Amino acid sequence: MPTPHNPQCSPSFLHSLNAGGDLYSQSLLTKTDFQSPALHLPTKRRGEVSEAAFLHKAAGLGFSVAKPWGDSDRYDFILDFAGRLSRVQVKTASRVGDGAYSIHACGSDPGRIYTREEIDFLIAYIVPENLWYVFPVHLFLKTRHVKLHPFRKQPLSGYEKYREAWESMRNPESNEETK
Repeated sequence: MPTPHNPQCSPSFLHSLNAGGDLYSQSLLTKTDFQSPALHLPTKRRGEVSEAAFLHKAAGLGFSVAKPWGDSDRYDFILDFAGRLSRVQVKTASRVGDGAYSIHACGSDPGRIYTREEIDFLIAYIVPENLWYVFPVHLFLKTRHVKLHPFRKQPLSGYEKYREAWESMRNPESNEETK
């Protein structure tokens, strides 16, 4: 039924997710739109889209998800799994070449890299590929930039072991950080 907020009777985002859809189904933006140079979302909006996708992904994997009030903290979310809390920063990866994407381990101040005192995990989301990388923060003690090549056959990137590595958030003791 048409409503003032939905005159075309389009399925809602929530309805799409409940029906087993993903962020692209029944959405105004498609995978092609995200790959198009014609679509230039402002940086803040791209981050908001990635955060919404992360909320859906993490909750679907069984994590309880909390969002801090405001945006003054260095982390975007707090995840709870079996009583263990983790501070999470979500980053949208930018395309930097043919099949390559990059993220920076800093906020708006490029000289201030995330630390163990601020976050536990940095999550990189490659929107057009719907791929997630789960990085423990200790990886960024010596580097501020990561370049991802998710489809390169050889040589495999050392970062591929972090692709969809959600288990590391369930069992942080298995991370190299604590070894």
